[in-house]
Amino acid sequence: MSKIDPRLYEQFRDIGRDIFITGLTSSHGGNMSARIGDKIIIKRRGAQLGRLKPSDLVITSLHGKDSGIALASTELIVHREIYRQTAALAIIHNHPRTAITLSLSRDEIIPIDNEGSYLLRKIPVVSVEYASGSQEMADTVAEALRGYKIVMQRGHGSFAIGQTLEDAYQWASALEEVSDIIFEAEILGEKLIEYRRHSDSYSKW
Repeated sequence: MSKIDPRLYEQFRDIGRDIFITGLTSSHGGNMSARIGDKIIIKRRGAQLGRLKPSDLVITSLHGKDSGIALASTELIVHREIYRQTAALAIIHNHPRTAITLSLSRDEIIPIDNEGSYLLRKIPVVSVEYASGSQEMADTVAEALRGYKIVMQRGHGSFAIGQTLEDAYQWASALEEVSDIIFEAEILGEKLIEYRRHSDSYSKW
């Protein structure tokens, strides 16, 4: 593969813009990738997620070394490991403020709203010493994603997987909505009225 399909570029551009304007990451934070065969298309290191140009997407190998590695996101190692260990064809990593806040005090984020409960059930929080682009981070995040659609890395951000970028974006967006609702409910400080059947099983999922 030497050229990126314009339709795929449009998906990167549009979803990257949506991630930024909805506040799911800062101007240059986060990254996205898609797998096509033994190739990965990933955001260029230092590119603005909300203003992606065709030149901001890098083609590199799933396994070996090539010229794309030097330009690719610093978290290419994590994306590669996720693709090796899961059936994902797309990955989104972003820095959602409220979810990051919750990750600092808990080992899992369990939705209390109906939509979040249905879509995500539970979001595990994983913790590593070196939080950006390390093999430890790659192994830990990839292993967690074998059983979940999205995971939080403590104090850093989320990694969501899907068959398309739109799939992964849905989970990333849902996580921050879930986290906002939890945060605001705790500020409100009122006793919650349980309305879901089998909600006590979500923490065991």
